[in-house]
Amino acid sequence: MNIIGGLVLCAGIIGVLPVLGGFLEKAGKFLGGFQVIIGIVMMVLGLLGIFSLQGIVAFLVGVILLTGAFHVIPGLGKYLEKFGTWLGGFQTIIGVIAIVIGILGLL
Repeated sequence: MNIIGGLVLCAGIIGVLPVLGGFLEKAGKFLGGFQVIIGIVMMVLGLLGIFSLQGIVAFLVGVILLTGAFHVIPGLGKYLEKFGTWLGGFQTIIGVIAIVIGILGLL
């Protein structure tokens, strides 16, 4: 899931990669249409594995992907939205880290 979340976060810059860049950019933009669903899955998986590097990265990716949807959570929503907006400044960096951590998790 970290690879998928990372692709969504890096969809804008991944096209510069030689050979596979165009394909990965199209895949990332397609998956961006499912941003909320992917964000929910990432947050749940991140919370389940919060004590591992995979879980922490998944949680951070989930927060970034769900930033626009946090307003529906009473009380805690505004703080999560502020945190997600702040993390959004590091979206590309976190996306690259998520892809790398996801690939390392496959090995």
